[in-house]
Amino acid sequence: MKPKTKSGGFGQSAKLGLPIVFCICSLFFFAGFFGSWLLNNDIPVASGRPRSRILASVAVEEPEFQAVSNGETGESSATSISSQILSWKPLAIYFPGFASPKQCEKIIEMTKENLEPSTLALRSGETTENTKGIRTSSGTFISSSDDQTGTLGLIEQKIAKVTSIPASHGEAFNVLRYEIGQRYMSHYDAFHATEYGPQKSQRVASFLLYLSDVEEGGETMFPYENGLNMDDAYDPKKCVGLKVKPRQGDGLLFYSLYPNGTIDPLSLHGSCPVIKGEKWVATKWIRDEVFY
Repeated sequence: MKPKTKSGGFGQSAKLGLPIVFCICSLFFFAGFFGSWLLNNDIPVASGRPRSRILASVAVEEPEFQAVSNGETGESSATSISSQILSWKPLAIYFPGFASPKQCEKIIEMTKENLEPSTLALRSGETTENTKGIRTSSGTFISSSDDQTGTLGLIEQKIAKVTSIPASHGEAFNVLRYEIGQRYMSHYDAFHATEYGPQKSQRVASFLLYLSDVEEGGETMFPYENGLNMDDAYDPKKCVGLKVKPRQGDGLLFYSLYPNGTIDPLSLHGSCPVIKGEKWVATKWIRDEVFY
């Protein structure tokens, strides 16, 4: 009788082990691949909350303004002021957050006791009586030299920066209040010599600093923006065209003249009637020559 021999041994174990190892490795590989796919495609997990997409972070350095040597009348530091071009025709630029709420409230506080009915520069044949209803706000003039707090001086210098026109070319601030129903019908800030006679200087641009929010109405309008509404049928009482809603602290700059010094006919503008709330604005008219 032959003795029984053990079946299997090392050879058979090796035959069985390799497939098992291969299967396990494959399982881990596919599990990792599937998990990575889930992470990168925002697939919801069991809790119902989306898993954040994992992205490689890229370090982006913010540019720093490096001041260069300045002249005697220049500035020693570089600054950046946020802006948005609202229109090229006419050129109108918006400056969000141009002044702080505290600065706006300070200007209102220092002028509210001196308000009087707003007036007009009258053309030939016009009188105070036959121009009633064109401009119905109340207001007052105040220069930066009259402000002991320095608030207006800071704003004036900031306006000079964005216009690249020295502060000495600016008229005093005209602070205005519009109550419900009050408005300023469409008009030009620049003076036509044929209508107003010869002028020592001309208004190049206007800067409006909105001192308050307005619940409804009170927009600054440009009815002729991009050549719209330029026909004999246009009613200057209508609030049409590009309309800019007042927001406290924001600024609006627009130009009345072309670079060659002629009046831009598209710069016609007005203030829509206030429907709800109250509108406060500080206007700075800027001349082509030193004004004070």
